[in-house]
Amino acid sequence: MYMRDELLTLLQLKDIPRTGWVRSGVENPESVAAHSWGMAVLALRLCPDHLDLSKVLSMCLVHDVAEIVVGDLTPHDDIKGQEKHDLERVGMLKIAPQWIDLFDEYEQGTSEEARFVKTMDKLDMGLQAMNYQQQGLDLNEFVTSARSKTDQTEFASLLE
Repeated sequence: MYMRDELLTLLQLKDIPRTGWVRSGVENPESVAAHSWGMAVLALRLCPDHLDLSKVLSMCLVHDVAEIVVGDLTPHDDIKGQEKHDLERVGMLKIAPQWIDLFDEYEQGTSEEARFVKTMDKLDMGLQAMNYQQQGLDLNEFVTSARSKTDQTEFASLLE
């Protein structure tokens, strides 16, 4: 029973809409899980050969799991920085302690894999904003934010 309950909890990520898209008026915004999948697809396609692809994909899939507990916090929310990190870490320990090392590595950017995944996080956001702009919305703030985080990478041209 415990395993089923854990899995049901983890699958709740599919039901949490991305807050930034909701705030910006996107019709039928992606879920947090869809964002994680998008990152994983980008990583699968773009991962440099010298990185550990299994670790990269694992980080993509678990980096936002804590949002099941704390919600999808954005820079527009009052909770930021260390407080946000602390809440997310406690959430991660509550529902997925088996992945806390991956979460910590991602959050701290302590490996080349973690830094690559952070780039995929921003790249996915920027590309998704470009898709959503087809709804006639001005989502340049998201594209600009993604560009600022990818400018010094080989992926910058994908957001032009």
